[in-house]
Amino acid sequence: MKQASHSPDLTRLSRHIPHTPSIGSTTVTDEDHVHLSFGFAAPELFPLATLDQAAGEAIRTHGREALQYSGAPGPDDIVKWIEQRAHHNGLDVDSAHVLVTYGATQGLSLAAQLLLEPEDEVWTEAPTFFSALQAFRLSGAVIRAFPLEADGLNVELLEQALQEARATERPLPKLLYTMPTYHNPGGVTLSVAKRHRLIELAREYHFYVLEDDAYGELNFTGQPWPTLYSLAPERVIYLNTFSKIIAPGLRLGWMIAHPELIQRLRILMLGGSTGVFTQEIVAALLQNLDINGHLERLRTHYRQQRDVMAAAIDRHLGDAVRYVLPEGGFFLWISFREVIDTTELQQRAFTYGVSIVDGRSFYPQRDVGHQLRLCFSYCNAEQIEKGIARLARAYADYVAEQEAVQRNTLEYHN
Repeated sequence: MKQASHSPDLTRLSRHIPHTPSIGSTTVTDEDHVHLSFGFAAPELFPLATLDQAAGEAIRTHGREALQYSGAPGPDDIVKWIEQRAHHNGLDVDSAHVLVTYGATQGLSLAAQLLLEPEDEVWTEAPTFFSALQAFRLSGAVIRAFPLEADGLNVELLEQALQEARATERPLPKLLYTMPTYHNPGGVTLSVAKRHRLIELAREYHFYVLEDDAYGELNFTGQPWPTLYSLAPERVIYLNTFSKIIAPGLRLGWMIAHPELIQRLRILMLGGSTGVFTQEIVAALLQNLDINGHLERLRTHYRQQRDVMAAAIDRHLGDAVRYVLPEGGFFLWISFREVIDTTELQQRAFTYGVSIVDGRSFYPQRDVGHQLRLCFSYCNAEQIEKGIARLARAYADYVAEQEAVQRNTLEYHN
């Protein structure tokens, strides 16, 4: 006998759970469709042979231990590698400062749980990473955003807001979230002067900075950037990930923070350890991988992809858009010179066979409608050229249709 279907009582769910689906992904399987929305690493750059060797080594050498809750030597080896890489990048840390997570996104969630109560203020950049916005919404925090400039967050406006909040006894931020280097989605990088001023403000106004450095290793110019953590380790929680430099499917990232914060973050993980068998494999991989050579291959490839996309935008969209050429990372952020409905343009572009991400997804109030995020890391050069050409045709048709509507409206009123 078929049982009756009962719907769940959705009124009992947390009011903070977002209603929006995953952003940037599609279910399209048509091989001709171009996915400029995917913020994915290039699959051809995954170190498959070395990973295959590492997986076999993990099973043969430590299999029974590695498959237990506590794992084998791999987790300790991963922490040691993170320490060494942190030292290479100018961070003074030891194992007590490090927590391995399920990607940087879990780090976002843990930091929000650690620091935020409902109605606490979180200040961010505008635009900013949409998963960070979701993490802060889940905490019940109040999100306030400040615009990006060509050299990163507008720190001057941030300072004015802090001064006004203190003078009027309004809430000050408990946390500021930033992606200072090769921003997602903005592609910009926070200048050294602004980094120092931001840290001065964090100390003066007693807020924490959550520094997301997911793309920091993908540096196209060779110019080093000081991490915010290196400037104020007592005020900054630092996030990074293997997703962009090895492979996202590993789901391994890490947090660096003061040991007292790390102790409390471990409690939030409910006693569990992050993918200990995966850590065993990655530890074996890192022992056999020339990380500097591997990173240089990534940088060379992604720099070439960026240049292909920028050239295609200049050729097909020309003066209709403006952008800051990113010096690293995965993304190019374009702003149309005229105010347009990018939600409608995203839908129209999809029918032309190219996926893009509407810029509204990166704003807390979804109130800016003339920007798009494009990803140059996932598609090959031919697909990038094809995708930008399709986007340009969709935009031209959109503009022609809007102009026709305006003409008809004028004729009607005249």
